[in-house]
Amino acid sequence: MELEEIVDPIPLFKQWLSEAEKKEIRDPNAMQLATVSKNGMPSVRTVLLKDIIDYDFVFYTNYESRKSNEINETGKGAICFYWKSLNRQVRLIGNITKVAEEISDKYYRSRSRGSRIGAWASQQSRELESRDILMEKVKLMETKYTDDIPRPSHWGGYALSPIEFEFWQDGDFRLHDRFILKPTKIKNQWIAKRYYP
Repeated sequence: MELEEIVDPIPLFKQWLSEAEKKEIRDPNAMQLATVSKNGMPSVRTVLLKDIIDYDFVFYTNYESRKSNEINETGKGAICFYWKSLNRQVRLIGNITKVAEEISDKYYRSRSRGSRIGAWASQQSRELESRDILMEKVKLMETKYTDDIPRPSHWGGYALSPIEFEFWQDGDFRLHDRFILKPTKIKNQWIAKRYYP
C-alpha cells in the first residue's frame, strides 16, 4: 500500500488469512476479542472467527457469558489476529451486535454433536464446584437429546462491524510496516494511511 490509498480491507484480510491457514500450526482463525463493561473495565479472551458476512466478523458464544454481558452493556469491542508464522497482525475495532437467529441456527447445525451438547451443558462464566458436575450435565443432555439437538436460546452468534482496521507487518530492527484504514463516505471504500511503527 502507498502512503494514502483507497483500499477494500476485506480482500486483503482474506489473503492474509489464507496465507496463515497454510503456515499456522493451529487455529489461524483464532482472534483475541476485547470487550469492556459499562464501568470501563476491559477483558480479553481468544475466540474463533467463523465467518465474514459483508464486513462483519462473526463469532459464536454463550449469550449469558461475561463477554456477552459486556457486549450487551456497551455494544463495543476490538479484535486482534496475530499470526506468528507470518509475523503479521490485523486489528479491528467496532460495534458488536447479535447475528440473525437463522445464521446462528445454520452454524449450530454444522457443529459436532459434542459441541452442540456442550452448548447446553455449560453455564459459561459461572462458578463450577467441580468438573464432575459439568460432565454429569453433559451425560444428562446426551440422554435428553438422542436425535436432533436444537440450538439453545442462550447460545448464538455476534458480529463485529469494523470502524477501523490496522494491518501490521513485522520489519527488521522493529521498523514495522503499519497501515490504519478508516471508512470513507462511499460504501466499501476505506482510506489507508501509513503510520510510524
